[in-house]
Amino acid sequence: MTTGQQRPAPPPTDADAERLPTVAEQMADQLGGWRGLVESSIPVVVFVLANIVGELRPAVIASVGVAVLIAVVRLAQRRPIRHAVNGLFGIAIGAAIAWRTGNERDFYLPGILYGIGYGLALLLSAVIRQPLVGWIWSVLVAKGRSEWRDDPKLVRTFTQLTVLWGVVWLAKVGVQATLYLAHQDTALGVARLALGYPPYALLLLITVWVVRRVTREPGVTPLPGAGA
Repeated sequence: MTTGQQRPAPPPTDADAERLPTVAEQMADQLGGWRGLVESSIPVVVFVLANIVGELRPAVIASVGVAVLIAVVRLAQRRPIRHAVNGLFGIAIGAAIAWRTGNERDFYLPGILYGIGYGLALLLSAVIRQPLVGWIWSVLVAKGRSEWRDDPKLVRTFTQLTVLWGVVWLAKVGVQATLYLAHQDTALGVARLALGYPPYALLLLITVWVVRRVTREPGVTPLPGAGA
């Protein structure tokens, strides 16, 4: 028998194939990774800066052009374009409204209205005991499984998390709405950037951490995606 010969690696097991994503992997998927974070912010940054140094319409053209370029580059590189398309859609609607009205603050109006609707939907789902955070977990993390509905503790946990998401969402959109009504256009652009992904990332981290901690408690139903 030859010494020093390396043995072939064992074939992957079912456990390896079904390895649950880590917290970092789950957050990276939802946020699009660092590249997704940067790319989704670039069009807004371009609009804010271009509008400060120039006129509204060149700023609109520049922001939409950058958003389209990002989507095209991702497509050419055969990378996922979901986040780029979502960003392009949001930028295009705001740009169209601002272009039509001639008011730069209207660029941010769709995001404000969307935030209000999303925050209210979150709170309403918690009130009727159908917490959106739980259902989103089922779709995005647990591959469509919803065992948490049969566990009162998990229902309560997801309800509390949904309330947290709703309150934070309405708080950050409330700041933007206040600046919008006060015609503080530059401050509104800065707030859009500062209150965009940072609170979202923090809420994701809190959600994954809380769900994993609760599912480790005795008698609680194990959840797909909540492993250590």
